[in-house]
Amino acid sequence: MKITSVKGFHDVLPDESIRWTWMEQQARQLFARYNFSEIRIPVVERTELFARSIGETTDIVEKEMYTFDDRDGSSLTLRPEGTASIVRAYVEHALHTREPVSKLFYLGPMFRRERPQKGRLREFSQIGVEVIGRDDAAIDAEVLLLLHDLLQALEIRGPQIELNSLGDTTCRPAYRAALLAFGEAHRAGLCENCTRRLERNPLRLLDCKDPDCRATTASAPVMLDHLCAPCRAHFDAVQAALAREGIRPRLNPRMVRGLDYYVRTAFEVVAEGLGAQNAVGGGGRYDGLVKALGGPDTPGIGFALGVERLVLAMADHAAVQPLAPEVFLAPLGAAAEAEAMHLAHRWRRDGVRVEMPAGGKSLKSQMRLADKAGARYVLILGEDELAAQALTVRDMAAKRDFTRAVDVSSAGRALLDALTQLSHQPVEQRA
Repeated sequence: MKITSVKGFHDVLPDESIRWTWMEQQARQLFARYNFSEIRIPVVERTELFARSIGETTDIVEKEMYTFDDRDGSSLTLRPEGTASIVRAYVEHALHTREPVSKLFYLGPMFRRERPQKGRLREFSQIGVEVIGRDDAAIDAEVLLLLHDLLQALEIRGPQIELNSLGDTTCRPAYRAALLAFGEAHRAGLCENCTRRLERNPLRLLDCKDPDCRATTASAPVMLDHLCAPCRAHFDAVQAALAREGIRPRLNPRMVRGLDYYVRTAFEVVAEGLGAQNAVGGGGRYDGLVKALGGPDTPGIGFALGVERLVLAMADHAAVQPLAPEVFLAPLGAAAEAEAMHLAHRWRRDGVRVEMPAGGKSLKSQMRLADKAGARYVLILGEDELAAQALTVRDMAAKRDFTRAVDVSSAGRALLDALTQLSHQPVEQRA
């Protein structure tokens, strides 16, 4: 009986992995232009970290985390998101003493025991950024500009940034009271989860996915109507900065995000081609999180995008082709095979992508393999070539040969230059 992967966990095969790699390369290049540095965080954290940061009433903490007891009795959890771990690292290593503002990015797997569906798995990968140390509207706008530029670089179909403000500790209590009063008055129309959470976190009313519950809360008060003057000024400044760059997010006053640590600016990204579950990521400001995790009172903002969702939302023309070998080395005979191994190793060290098949194959068989691999040039090494210490070149695109045209002593770059020059020379057929 064969062993299969665990439900909700999947293999990323080479034809898909090349798209992941391309996305990560695009992200790294863009993050460098915005002066972000990479941070690598552990896959396993203390469970308390997520209970304190994400919020005990969230679906993630209540139902979705992979939590287990270690041998010493401590409770550990596979990370369900990246922000809490990065803030924990920021506090633990006192990064605020090294630089006033930390601009960090991360890539890697997260784990949530959700119901698996297209683009939503129990092990999923994220690309994310965090800026810790600034609370001004300009950095919110910069993060959103980075998000916009990243979606463009990844060629995502029909991306739309949705924006909201969640207020702060000054104005949110009054809004919370108004939402609680609304929930109590409409308790009969709420789902079981929202009824249970009404007292603990009424903001979850707006985040519920139950259709009947959403219909009940359609007329619920929204945070945008309850913002204090500083929060309103902050939100207006963010929108104005984006508008100057020609970016106008869609306001979504029902958005509360799934994590309790957000304040003020909050946003999500939706894209085309994903059906009803069209979100590819989101983020927001979390000014109280660093202090809540034992650090100084330091503001922060960030976002995360799901790689699996991004791959599904990529434009068709953005399909990334795997790197084909630059040369395919085709030896004929035992002596040629030994020499070919030496040449392949030397050229690979010189930076050339070289493929060489298993020994004992005919030239015709090797040509088929070279064509399947997508190689432009095949270097043929037989008895005549060994004697002349020169290889015959077959140009697979032009379907022509150049007899003993490349010296075996060629260095990697010289080899590629010679092959490029040969493609412009008159045809010379191989006997």
